[in-house]
Amino acid sequence: ACAFAGLWNCVTINPLNIAAGVWMMLNAFVLFLCEAPFCCQFIEFANAVSARADKLRPWQKAAFYCGMAVFPVMLSLTLTTLFGNAIAFATGVLYGLSALGKKGDAISYARIHQQQKQMDEEKLTGALEGQA
Repeated sequence: ACAFAGLWNCVTINPLNIAAGVWMMLNAFVLFLCEAPFCCQFIEFANAVSARADKLRPWQKAAFYCGMAVFPVMLSLTLTTLFGNAIAFATGVLYGLSALGKKGDAISYARIHQQQKQMDEEKLTGALEGQA
């Protein structure tokens, strides 16, 4: 979607639209190299780029993909750039959510809250006994 929208964005005379379109096609190529290197088997360095991208932490990938997707939108704010970069941005958002970790269950959260409440009560009781 990013590559097709970038190509469509290049069919204009406005230089900012052309620059945004070229950037979007570059984004699509980088996403293919990092996320689906089997689609780029004709490129020798595809596996090396993919291996390097796999070593990055999820929050680093999130920042990279989201930043990569926001730049063309800042160059040329059109529906084509918005829809074309939506998938790249969504990929970054998903990596950001995976960096946050999985959601804790309610039972363990309740235990932690109960233990913290118990410790606060013990501190308060100890402070009151010390004053008396």
